[in-house]
Amino acid sequence: MSSPEIASLSWGQMKVKGCSTTYKDCKVWPGGSRTWDWRETGTNHSPGVQPADLEEVVKKGVKTLVIGRGMSEALQVPPSTVEYLKKNGIDVVVLQTEKAVAEYNALAAGGVKVGGVFHSTC
Repeated sequence: MSSPEIASLSWGQMKVKGCSTTYKDCKVWPGGSRTWDWRETGTNHSPGVQPADLEEVVKKGVKTLVIGRGMSEALQVPPSTVEYLKKNGIDVVVLQTEKAVAEYNALAAGGVKVGGVFHSTC
């Protein structure tokens, strides 16, 4: 099962190929995607992305996880979150969201078992 391409990205809107939903923030993994609802884990811009935000994607067996920090990189990624991924044997890439989507799409096109969590505003 391959990771779905992110078809489009603009401020506050993301589309995943093969999915009719327009996301604000989203999670993607080989074979699927869904809304990333920060309220589920109490996430805020600071301290930022928590391991709990990533568990669902990690459980899908990804080898690489790309985190999009937002258009202005307002979303923080604490060292403990990066350590959580590395302890699980997952490569992690943290970038501004436009760059993160480009990297994710390149990895997916190359057949890498890649997942991502992307913030599409600030």
